[in-house]
Amino acid sequence: MTGGAEAYYGRPVLKPPVWKVPDVPLYLYLGGLAGASSTMAVLAEVTGWSRLARAGRLAAAVGATASVGALVHDLGRPARFLNMLRVLKPTSPLSVGSWILAPFSGLAGAAAASDLTGVLPGAGRAAATAAGLVAPAMTTYTAVLLADTAVPGWHEVYRELPFVFAGSAVSSAGALGMLAAPQESAPARRMAIAGAALELAATRRMHRSAGLVGEVYQQGRAGAVLRAARALTCVGMGAAALSGRSRVARTAAGVCLNAAAAATRYGIFEAGRASARDPRYTVIPQKAR
Repeated sequence: MTGGAEAYYGRPVLKPPVWKVPDVPLYLYLGGLAGASSTMAVLAEVTGWSRLARAGRLAAAVGATASVGALVHDLGRPARFLNMLRVLKPTSPLSVGSWILAPFSGLAGAAAASDLTGVLPGAGRAAATAAGLVAPAMTTYTAVLLADTAVPGWHEVYRELPFVFAGSAVSSAGALGMLAAPQESAPARRMAIAGAALELAATRRMHRSAGLVGEVYQQGRAGAVLRAARALTCVGMGAAALSGRSRVARTAAGVCLNAAAAATRYGIFEAGRASARDPRYTVIPQKAR
């Protein structure tokens, strides 16, 4: 709510983000999934899990391409994304993020194309390895992008947000690996459980450290979505732990953990927008500092 001494002539102090739904939440989810899937592919390749490695490479390529598509759709036309690549500005998370997303997408696409066609296998493996090196940044840079804004709901949790995004991405990639390579699901299952545990722990810490702004993660649409995401994560983690010989449990884990990852991104996105609309979350923390 606005008004009173905490408002500026009855108007919000900040202009809420103009990013669109579902474009930006999908961009956040798909980018994280792609990055973690690329890491999974590299690790699976070096440890001899060939089917899981292929699943990871394909998921990285599709996820990265779809993530770029969602971003371009939000921007309105492709030229705007290309203009972001004209200059690399190390002090700008948006500029650095663009230079992470573009090469990662190209490398992941090249690796998947080589895997599917059998053409230039050496170059394909090199592209997959290079994508895997960029993957950790691909998995977490969107959290830095949000936290570097003036939006209180994102900026106040800048320490925890990358860990929330990383855990969510790792759990969704592992869950997808369980579905795509059921014969080699053991390492993907461990990855899914570890990612879910990290996400739950980081989310709990985020709520505890957010202070007044933490209200936006508990109330309204954002609160409802994030509660559903936590429930899905818990169910998915439990199903993954029981999925060794059960196709039903494996499917439940894959669906629940990926739905949880998407819901987490959307809930955090909505929480930030809610915090920008209410001047209390901007003015009161500033006064306290």
